[in-house]
Amino acid sequence: MSKRSFKIFDAEDVAAHKSSSSCWVSRNGRVYDITSFLPDHPGGDDIVLKYAGQDIGAAMADKTEHEHSDSAYEMIDDFCIGRLGSDENIVDENWVATDDFHPDDTEVEKDFQKHQFIDLRKPLLRQVWEANFSKQYYLRQIHQPRHVPEPARMFGPSYLEVFTRTKWFVVPIIWLPIAGYLFFRSAFQFVMPLAPFTANPALPFSKIDRITTEAYAKTILCFFLGNVIWTILEYVLHRLRLVMPPVLFAALEWPFTRLAYKLFPVAVANGIISGAFLFYVLYDCMHYALHHTQLPTYLREMKKYHLGHHYKNYELGFGVTSKFWDIVFNTYLPV
Repeated sequence: MSKRSFKIFDAEDVAAHKSSSSCWVSRNGRVYDITSFLPDHPGGDDIVLKYAGQDIGAAMADKTEHEHSDSAYEMIDDFCIGRLGSDENIVDENWVATDDFHPDDTEVEKDFQKHQFIDLRKPLLRQVWEANFSKQYYLRQIHQPRHVPEPARMFGPSYLEVFTRTKWFVVPIIWLPIAGYLFFRSAFQFVMPLAPFTANPALPFSKIDRITTEAYAKTILCFFLGNVIWTILEYVLHRLRLVMPPVLFAALEWPFTRLAYKLFPVAVANGIISGAFLFYVLYDCMHYALHHTQLPTYLREMKKYHLGHHYKNYELGFGVTSKFWDIVFNTYLPV
C-alpha cells in the first residue's frame, strides 16, 4: 500500500479518541482504531484505555506493564486506519517580527516528501480534491507558511490560471473607476431619478450642479458605512488570496451587492458599495505591500502584525488594514 493511500492524521486527531466508545492509539507513525478490540484484550481494557489517544510504542515494549507476544504486534496491524503526518510547526509563539524579515524559499520537493501534504510543483485544486488527510491535519498544514518565488498554480492550464492571479496594479485600475462611478450615481440618485443601469448606465454629468450639499453628505455617510462594512468582511475573508483577482472578487461581491440592494434604497446601496469597493482596493494593495515592499511607520507595524498572524499564531491577528476588529472580537495578536 502506497503512502498516499493511507489517510493522514494529526496527533490531535488521535488524542481526541481516548474513550471506550472510540479508542485510537499510534505506534511507529501509524494510527490504529482499537475500539472493537478493547473487550478482547488479554490484560483487560483498563490498561489499554490508560494509553488511549497516545503513542503506545514504549508501553507495548515494557514487559513490566504488560508482555506482548509477536502475534500481538501482527494483530494490531488489522486495526490500522492511517498514519501520522508530520507534526513539525513553522508557526511559533516565540517568533519575533523584525523590520528586515524575509522568508526563505521553501524547498518544495523536501517539503512534500516530509509532510505528504500538497506538492507545490503541481496544480493545487486537484490535489485538495483528491486529498486523503484529516481536517485537523489539513488545518495544521495549511497554516504553515510556505514561500515560493512564483505563485503555485491553482488549476494547471494557463487559460484557467489567468483567472486566479493578477498584478497588484490591475486591482485599482479596474475597481477605483467603478467605486467612483457608484459614488456619483448615489449622489445623483439622492436628488433625481435615474434610469436603471441596464437601460442607460451613463450619468448626467451635465447636471452635476444639481447635486446639493445635503445629497453629497448623505452619499459620504453611506460611503463611510461601506468602509466599515468592508473592514468586517476583510476580517472574515482575508485568507482567500494575497491579491484577489478581479474575476474572483467580482464573483464574491455579487451576493453582497445584491443583498445591499435588497436591504437599502438604491441611492444608499450605491453609496455603501462604493465605499466598500474603495476599501477593497486599499486592502488588496496593502496586503500585497505588507508582503513585498519597504514601508512607512504605520505600514511597518501592520506588516509585523500580519506576519505574526502567519508565523506566530494563525488563530489571531486577522486584520490587514487595521487591528480594530481584532480588538473588538478578542483576536488581537501581541507581536
